[in-house]
Amino acid sequence: MKLSVEMKAFQERIGHEFARPELLVRALTHGSISSPTRGDNQRLEFLGDRVLGLVMATALLDHDKKATEGQLAPRFNALVRKEACADVAREIDLGVVLKLGRSEMMSGGRRKQALLGDAMEAVIAAVYKDGGFDAAQAMILRLWGNRVTTVEADARDAKTSLQEWAQARGQKPPVYEQVSRSGPDHAPVFTIVARLQDGTEAKATAGAKRQAEQAAAKALLEALAKA
Repeated sequence: MKLSVEMKAFQERIGHEFARPELLVRALTHGSISSPTRGDNQRLEFLGDRVLGLVMATALLDHDKKATEGQLAPRFNALVRKEACADVAREIDLGVVLKLGRSEMMSGGRRKQALLGDAMEAVIAAVYKDGGFDAAQAMILRLWGNRVTTVEADARDAKTSLQEWAQARGQKPPVYEQVSRSGPDHAPVFTIVARLQDGTEAKATAGAKRQAEQAAAKALLEALAKA
Protein backbone atom coordinates (compact mmCIF):
# COMPACT_ATOMS: atom_id res chain seq x y z
CA MET A 1 0.00 0.00 0.00
CA LYS A 2 1.27 3.45 -0.95
CA LEU A 3 0.72 6.31 1.45
CA SER A 4 -0.44 9.76 0.42
CA VAL A 5 1.88 12.75 0.70
CA GLU A 6 0.01 13.83 3.83
CA MET A 7 0.42 10.39 5.42
CA LYS A 8 4.13 10.31 4.62
CA ALA A 9 4.51 13.72 6.25
CA PHE A 10 2.66 12.42 9.29
CA GLN A 11 5.07 9.48 9.50
CA GLU A 12 7.90 11.99 9.70
CA ARG A 13 6.13 13.92 12.44
CA ILE A 14 5.77 10.85 14.64
CA GLY A 15 9.24 9.55 13.77
CA HIS A 16 8.25 6.09 12.54
CA GLU A 17 8.24 4.79 8.97
CA PHE A 18 5.78 1.94 8.61
CA ALA A 19 6.80 -1.35 7.07
CA ARG A 20 3.06 -2.13 7.02
CA PRO A 21 1.45 1.20 6.06
CA GLU A 22 -2.02 -0.32 6.21
CA LEU A 23 -1.69 -0.24 10.00
CA LEU A 24 -1.32 3.54 9.94
CA VAL A 25 -4.30 3.91 7.63
CA ARG A 26 -6.41 1.75 9.95
CA ALA A 27 -5.31 3.75 12.99
CA LEU A 28 -6.47 6.97 11.36
CA THR A 29 -9.84 5.64 10.14
CA HIS A 30 -12.78 6.69 12.30
CA GLY A 31 -15.90 4.54 12.61
CA SER A 32 -17.95 7.14 10.74
CA ILE A 33 -16.26 6.13 7.48
CA SER A 34 -15.74 2.41 8.09
CA SER A 35 -17.35 -0.30 5.96
CA PRO A 36 -17.26 -4.10 5.64
CA THR A 37 -14.10 -3.69 3.56
CA ARG A 38 -12.61 -0.78 5.52
CA GLY A 39 -12.05 -1.36 9.22
CA ASP A 40 -11.97 1.44 11.79
CA ASN A 41 -9.49 2.19 14.57
CA GLN A 42 -11.44 1.00 17.61
CA ARG A 43 -9.53 -2.23 18.20
CA LEU A 44 -6.21 -0.43 17.79
CA GLU A 45 -7.38 2.23 20.23
CA PHE A 46 -8.03 -0.50 22.81
CA LEU A 47 -4.50 -1.85 22.39
CA GLY A 48 -2.83 1.54 22.24
CA ASP A 49 -4.32 2.58 25.56
CA ARG A 50 -2.60 -0.41 27.21
CA VAL A 51 0.73 0.20 25.49
CA LEU A 52 0.66 3.85 26.53
CA GLY A 53 -0.12 2.83 30.09
CA LEU A 54 2.85 0.47 30.32
CA VAL A 55 5.24 3.03 28.84
CA MET A 56 4.07 5.79 31.19
CA ALA A 57 4.09 3.59 34.28
CA THR A 58 7.65 2.53 33.50
CA ALA A 59 8.78 6.09 32.77
CA LEU A 60 7.31 7.40 36.03
CA LEU A 61 9.00 4.67 38.07
CA ASP A 62 12.32 5.37 36.38
CA HIS A 63 12.01 9.13 36.86
CA ASP A 64 11.14 9.11 40.57
CA LYS A 65 12.43 6.04 42.37
CA LYS A 66 11.17 7.24 45.76
CA ALA A 67 7.58 8.05 44.83
CA THR A 68 4.82 6.06 46.51
CA GLU A 69 1.97 4.40 44.66
CA GLY A 70 -0.31 7.14 45.97
CA GLN A 71 1.90 9.78 44.35
CA LEU A 72 2.43 7.87 41.12
CA ALA A 73 -1.22 7.06 40.41
CA PRO A 74 -2.45 10.64 39.84
CA ARG A 75 0.63 11.46 37.77
CA PHE A 76 -0.04 8.38 35.65
CA ASN A 77 -3.68 9.34 35.17
CA ALA A 78 -2.69 12.85 34.09
CA LEU A 79 -0.34 11.46 31.43
CA VAL A 80 -2.63 8.83 29.90
CA ARG A 81 -6.05 10.48 30.10
CA LYS A 82 -7.84 11.32 26.86
CA GLU A 83 -7.07 15.03 27.20
CA ALA A 84 -3.32 14.36 27.25
CA CYS A 85 -3.56 12.13 24.18
CA ALA A 86 -5.58 14.80 22.36
CA ASP A 87 -3.03 17.48 23.26
CA VAL A 88 -0.24 15.39 21.74
CA ALA A 89 -2.41 14.69 18.69
CA ARG A 90 -2.87 18.42 18.13
CA GLU A 91 0.87 19.03 18.40
CA ILE A 92 1.55 16.59 15.57
CA ASP A 93 -1.45 17.75 13.47
CA LEU A 94 -3.09 14.34 13.61
CA GLY A 95 -6.45 15.85 12.71
CA VAL A 96 -5.17 16.72 9.24
CA VAL A 97 -4.84 13.03 8.30
CA LEU A 98 -7.81 11.66 10.25
CA LYS A 99 -10.22 9.82 7.96
CA LEU A 100 -13.80 10.80 8.81
CA GLY A 101 -17.27 10.37 7.43
CA ARG A 102 -19.11 13.39 6.05
CA SER A 103 -21.19 13.95 9.18
CA GLU A 104 -18.13 14.02 11.44
CA MET A 105 -16.28 16.29 9.06
CA MET A 106 -19.20 18.71 8.99
CA SER A 107 -19.39 18.76 12.79
CA GLY A 108 -15.71 19.62 13.23
CA GLY A 109 -14.50 16.09 13.97
CA ARG A 110 -10.88 16.91 13.17
CA ARG A 111 -10.83 19.16 16.23
CA LYS A 112 -12.84 17.00 18.63
CA GLN A 113 -10.92 15.99 21.71
CA ALA A 114 -12.41 12.50 21.95
CA LEU A 115 -11.68 11.65 18.30
CA LEU A 116 -8.14 12.98 18.49
CA GLY A 117 -7.43 11.15 21.74
CA ASP A 118 -8.79 7.88 20.40
CA ALA A 119 -6.81 8.19 17.17
CA MET A 120 -3.60 8.96 19.07
CA GLU A 121 -4.02 5.74 21.03
CA ALA A 122 -4.69 3.86 17.79
CA VAL A 123 -1.50 5.28 16.23
CA ILE A 124 0.45 4.06 19.26
CA ALA A 125 -0.94 0.57 18.72
CA ALA A 126 -0.15 0.71 15.01
CA VAL A 127 3.49 1.56 15.76
CA TYR A 128 3.59 -1.22 18.36
CA LYS A 129 2.26 -3.81 15.90
CA ASP A 130 4.54 -2.56 13.13
CA GLY A 131 7.80 -2.10 15.00
CA GLY A 132 7.40 -3.72 18.41
CA PHE A 133 7.38 -2.34 21.93
CA ASP A 134 10.71 -0.52 21.67
CA ALA A 135 9.51 1.47 18.66
CA ALA A 136 6.25 2.38 20.37
CA GLN A 137 8.03 3.33 23.59
CA ALA A 138 10.51 5.54 21.75
CA MET A 139 7.72 7.34 19.90
CA ILE A 140 5.62 7.88 23.01
CA LEU A 141 8.49 9.26 25.06
CA ARG A 142 9.50 11.53 22.19
CA LEU A 143 5.99 12.89 21.62
CA TRP A 144 5.09 13.24 25.30
CA GLY A 145 8.41 15.02 25.81
CA ASN A 146 8.93 16.62 29.21
CA ARG A 147 5.41 15.88 30.37
CA VAL A 148 6.75 12.91 32.33
CA THR A 149 9.27 15.01 34.23
CA THR A 150 7.09 18.07 34.73
CA VAL A 151 3.80 16.43 35.67
CA GLU A 152 2.74 17.84 39.02
CA ALA A 153 3.73 15.85 42.11
CA ASP A 154 0.04 15.71 42.93
CA ALA A 155 -1.66 15.54 39.54
CA ARG A 156 -5.18 14.87 40.74
CA ASP A 157 -7.66 16.70 38.56
CA ALA A 158 -9.24 19.86 39.94
CA LYS A 159 -12.69 18.33 40.44
CA THR A 160 -11.25 15.58 42.63
CA SER A 161 -9.22 18.07 44.66
CA LEU A 162 -12.24 20.34 45.15
CA GLN A 163 -14.40 17.43 46.28
CA GLU A 164 -11.76 16.37 48.81
CA TRP A 165 -11.52 19.98 50.05
CA ALA A 166 -15.27 20.07 50.64
CA GLN A 167 -15.44 16.66 52.31
CA ALA A 168 -12.57 17.55 54.65
CA ARG A 169 -14.69 20.44 55.91
CA GLY A 170 -17.90 18.47 56.31
CA GLN A 171 -19.54 19.89 53.20
CA LYS A 172 -21.42 18.03 50.50
CA PRO A 173 -19.62 17.48 47.17
CA PRO A 174 -19.59 20.54 44.89
CA VAL A 175 -22.18 20.85 42.17
CA TYR A 176 -21.58 21.91 38.56
CA GLU A 177 -24.20 23.91 36.69
CA GLN A 178 -24.18 24.73 33.01
CA VAL A 179 -25.23 28.36 32.80
CA SER A 180 -24.85 28.83 29.06
CA ARG A 181 -23.92 27.23 25.77
CA SER A 182 -23.07 29.26 22.72
CA GLY A 183 -21.44 28.84 19.32
CA PRO A 184 -22.30 26.47 16.45
CA ASP A 185 -22.84 22.75 16.98
CA HIS A 186 -19.41 21.88 15.61
CA ALA A 187 -17.64 24.31 17.96
CA PRO A 188 -19.75 24.81 21.11
CA VAL A 189 -18.67 26.94 24.06
CA PHE A 190 -19.82 25.94 27.54
CA THR A 191 -19.92 28.11 30.65
CA ILE A 192 -20.02 26.16 33.90
CA VAL A 193 -20.35 27.28 37.53
CA ALA A 194 -18.76 25.18 40.27
CA ARG A 195 -20.55 25.77 43.57
CA LEU A 196 -19.92 24.59 47.15
CA GLN A 197 -22.57 23.92 49.77
CA ASP A 198 -21.82 27.24 51.49
CA GLY A 199 -22.54 29.14 48.27
CA THR A 200 -18.95 29.85 47.26
CA GLU A 201 -18.66 29.53 43.49
CA ALA A 202 -16.51 30.17 40.45
CA LYS A 203 -17.24 30.22 36.73
CA ALA A 204 -15.26 29.07 33.69
CA THR A 205 -15.72 28.68 29.94
CA ALA A 206 -14.31 26.04 27.56
CA GLY A 207 -15.03 24.24 24.33
CA ALA A 208 -16.05 21.01 26.08
CA LYS A 209 -18.31 20.54 29.07
CA ARG A 210 -15.79 18.45 30.99
CA GLN A 211 -13.03 20.97 30.37
CA ALA A 212 -15.26 23.80 31.58
CA GLU A 213 -16.07 21.87 34.76
CA GLN A 214 -12.39 21.27 35.44
CA ALA A 215 -11.57 24.91 34.78
CA ALA A 216 -14.35 26.07 37.10
CA ALA A 217 -13.14 23.72 39.85
CA LYS A 218 -9.59 25.00 39.42
CA ALA A 219 -10.76 28.62 39.58
CA LEU A 220 -12.70 27.88 42.77
CA LEU A 221 -9.71 26.14 44.37
CA GLU A 222 -7.53 29.13 43.55
CA ALA A 223 -10.07 31.50 45.07
CA LEU A 224 -10.27 29.39 48.22
CA ALA A 225 -6.47 29.39 48.54
CA LYS A 226 -6.46 33.20 48.49
CA ALA A 227 -9.34 33.59 50.96
